[in-house]
Amino acid sequence: MLSRPVELHDAVQATAFLVGGLVLGILFDHLIRRRVRRRGTITSWGGDQVVLSALRTTTLVWFAAGGIAAAAASLPLKVHVGHTVGRVLVALVIGSTTLAIARGAADSVKLYALRTAGAMRSSSIFVTLTRVAIFALGLLVLLQALGLSITPLLTALGVGGLAVALALQDTLANLFAGIHILASRKVRLGDYVKLESGEEGFVIDISWRNTSIRQLTNTVVIVPNAKLASAVVTNYYQPEKETSVLVNVGVDYASDLDHVEEVTVDVARSVLSEVPGGVPGFTPLVRYNAFGDSAIQFTVVLRVGDTTDRFILVHEFIKRLHERYRREGIVVPFPVRTLRFDGDGAGSPVDLTDSRSRRVRR
Repeated sequence: MLSRPVELHDAVQATAFLVGGLVLGILFDHLIRRRVRRRGTITSWGGDQVVLSALRTTTLVWFAAGGIAAAAASLPLKVHVGHTVGRVLVALVIGSTTLAIARGAADSVKLYALRTAGAMRSSSIFVTLTRVAIFALGLLVLLQALGLSITPLLTALGVGGLAVALALQDTLANLFAGIHILASRKVRLGDYVKLESGEEGFVIDISWRNTSIRQLTNTVVIVPNAKLASAVVTNYYQPEKETSVLVNVGVDYASDLDHVEEVTVDVARSVLSEVPGGVPGFTPLVRYNAFGDSAIQFTVVLRVGDTTDRFILVHEFIKRLHERYRREGIVVPFPVRTLRFDGDGAGSPVDLTDSRSRRVRR
């Protein structure tokens, strides 16, 4: 390994280079972190955390590699040993640089997505693709720097690509389906959706393989991207978060329908203006739609700012409407079946199934 014995001044010099590299790396890392944090506190620039994450331990590795290179140069190493040490240090620097770039690029994608608040917000699929692309480029640069030809590797990847595609066709289908979902912007992170199978909740992540939906019960439904892309999905946040809520009500046939409509609209208007989540500027609607078996049925149309607000809004509306109907003398009937016997009681019973005395003989 050595071309001659190591003397005292050689060992001292090499040790000084090693310690100096480590100390300079620690000082530089501390200085960079302090300046970046200070800049982040006095400006609205949000990339300070990106820089800090990218340079985490990286500058220390760079200075340490420089110290090792200087120490190796000061020692009487044989040519092939020095060459090997140099190649290891080159690999270390390229690897740490690739890691820093991958961290910075991934965090930049997250920051941009959060600022735009669009379909990519916090989505892990773009972060994963960014990291994979940078690591692949870093590997090619490393091989080239080490003097290894990348042409055979690229040829092998091209030949084996078909076999890999066939073996991972389900995974690739989910990957491209996830990209399609995000690119089409029909389903975005944070949207409240309902699947055709009945599950509903907030989209919390779209990864390279599946989509995670958090239900209101705080459980998570995992749906493969390919299945989600081909399914019928109801998105309650498109084209906007405001949505209508329909409440079905029925009143007695003897009711004054104009009075019922006036009272119902008044209650609905107060609920929309007083209950959190209601849209105060919306005019409630009452639409009669059917002669039921025991009631005249109608639908009340309310408006909420977010679909998750419909639960408390309907809750308060039903409570207040029931109390107001009770005070106004408006009856909400329920199905009643009355049996009456003709003549002296020997005949068959007559089934009166509703309040209109429709007679059906058995």
